Amino acid sequence: MLTTTQTSQGTIAAVAANFLYSLLFLFGLLMQPLSGTQVASWRVLMMLLSLVLLVSVLKQWQHIFDYLKTLKTPKEWFLFILPTPILGAQIWIFMWAPVNNLGLEVTLGYFLYPMIMIMVGRFFYNEAMTPLQWVATICAALGIAYDVWQYGAISWATLFVCLGYPPYYLLRRKLAVPPITGLISDLVLLTPVVMIALYMSGGFALAITTDKFWYLLPLLGIISTAAMSLTMVASQKLPVSLFGTLCYLEPIFLFIFSITILHQSINEGGSLFMYGMIFVALLIMIADSALGYRARRRDDRLHGYNEPQVGSFPPRRRLTNRRIEGVLAAHRFRKIRKYQQKIDKMTRKIEQLHSK
Repeated sequence: MLTTTQTSQGTIAAVAANFLYSLLFLFGLLMQPLSGTQVASWRVLMMLLSLVLLVSVLKQWQHIFDYLKTLKTPKEWFLFILPTPILGAQIWIFMWAPVNNLGLEVTLGYFLYPMIMIMVGRFFYNEAMTPLQWVATICAALGIAYDVWQYGAISWATLFVCLGYPPYYLLRRKLAVPPITGLISDLVLLTPVVMIALYMSGGFALAITTDKFWYLLPLLGIISTAAMSLTMVASQKLPVSLFGTLCYLEPIFLFIFSITILHQSINEGGSLFMYGMIFVALLIMIADSALGYRARRRDDRLHGYNEPQVGSFPPRRRLTNRRIEGVLAAHRFRKIRKYQQKIDKMTRKIEQLHSK
């Protein structure tokens, strides 16, 4: 059972993490005259640097190498590398959109993304949806359908975000890739690409000759590290449902920043009806998570979210032959995840039968 202090600390950490992630959205404005693409390239480099420092401090390198040793066949390596361009594209549009008057459209994509993931879980993994989740999804779908009917289309930037992330997570889940292992591998693979892009576009020279970048670039890395660290703290201290609910704060912050700081009109991203329906859907999703949290607490089954971003690696062991045993531990880790998913699915079906 989580204590009130743990829950309070986790909530503060989650709110701070989402706020810091939202601040990164504004770095394109601060880092002008760099273009949005150049800022995205610099963010990849700074994220990699900050992540290397974080993993080094937490002494998790062995776990990363242990997992990579489990990838034996060309097919597994192909599936492991395939999501990297997707993440690169999402980092690009996140930094590019605000300086190209598409911040509100991207924000709308982040509002829709959780509902898209729920539908992916329903149709790809046969996961049960609660009645409130169905209502929220229908509300969002009605809002989008109205705009498509009224204006004939929906912004490509919105679709790029909300439809881009699900394939990334589906591919990562297929190989049970631990979050930090996947992220650091993606950034390493993206590094040559962004370095070439910065060199060809003059991004390196511009950063070196402009005084403000001497502190803005390190600040970009510091904020990235702080946001990731706070997310891990929150994931360890909060229940899954509460942790997931607080993740909705990021698109809310992005929406506020788009209206106030980027000075975008609310009508630029879509109609008021569509925004209204999506906000209703968001409130329903939050209510659904809160009800689930209270139900588990009432049943005395409330546990901490014990799969933090770094802690989801195989557990540490003092081994005589760490190299050999590390590979075996990583194999066991993937099998445990696979069987746990089956157990969770069976548990949900049993709960559905009891509720009838």
